[in-house]
Amino acid sequence: MSSEDWTAWIGRTEVVEDDICLAQALAAAATLEPPSAPPSAGAALPPLWHWFYFLPRAPQSKLGSDGHPQRGGFIPPIPYPRRMFAGARIRFHHPLLIGQPARREGIIRNITQKSGRTGPLAFVTVGYQIYQGETLCIEEEQDIVYREPGAPVPAPVPVELPPVSDAITRIVVPDTRLLFRFSALTFNAHRIHYDRPYAQQEEGYPGLVVHGPLVAVLLMELARHNTTRPITGFSFRSQAPIFDLAPFRLLARFGDDRVELEAQGPDGTTALSATAELG
Repeated sequence: MSSEDWTAWIGRTEVVEDDICLAQALAAAATLEPPSAPPSAGAALPPLWHWFYFLPRAPQSKLGSDGHPQRGGFIPPIPYPRRMFAGARIRFHHPLLIGQPARREGIIRNITQKSGRTGPLAFVTVGYQIYQGETLCIEEEQDIVYREPGAPVPAPVPVELPPVSDAITRIVVPDTRLLFRFSALTFNAHRIHYDRPYAQQEEGYPGLVVHGPLVAVLLMELARHNTTRPITGFSFRSQAPIFDLAPFRLLARFGDDRVELEAQGPDGTTALSATAELG
């Protein structure tokens, strides 16, 4: 299938309605354990927690062998088997309020094809606007990458990470319980996050893959709990996978109006970089 066959999806839209229910926010808090009071009805939903709502609810019979919903409909039927949430750019205009209904309006903005180290790649850019009533609360643009399988990925070789004096840090132990709970929070059945034989034998990973959005949320949590200023924007870019084989490190470097964020794998390489903008 050529990129010309996918251009018909550019401009395709969808509208998803959801209640920003308290139960889901409480489940997220139990998973992330923020150092703050539990969420309550009427309170502002923390930034990035909108990823726990507006979830795809494909019937079991409509899942692919990898656990992803079959493509077609809103997302084009790109045939490359590997899918990654590669990055996003988000503006927070107004807090979503827990306990109130909301709607998310989505549009396919662009589809491009490139050649990478593992073969052909397809990039799908999806735009979202989230409203409560007529109030625009969040604008988001996501980059989804599809690719061929490629060669097996070697396990990272852990090193002693050097101390840093210019950043707030946190060490995260990505055990299977955390990965399972985050998959449940996002209704994500992608088997690389919980099915070790599948991840190793079918997709060539050395272990279970830590969700990129989980790493992004943990970085956001590190930023928001170390500032009293509102976070008005957030962007991130995935650069390398993190596995459940060893702890990884989060870093937050605060500037005048932004926080530079980084997740380092156990080998010291940057796995995900992000920026939070302060109001």
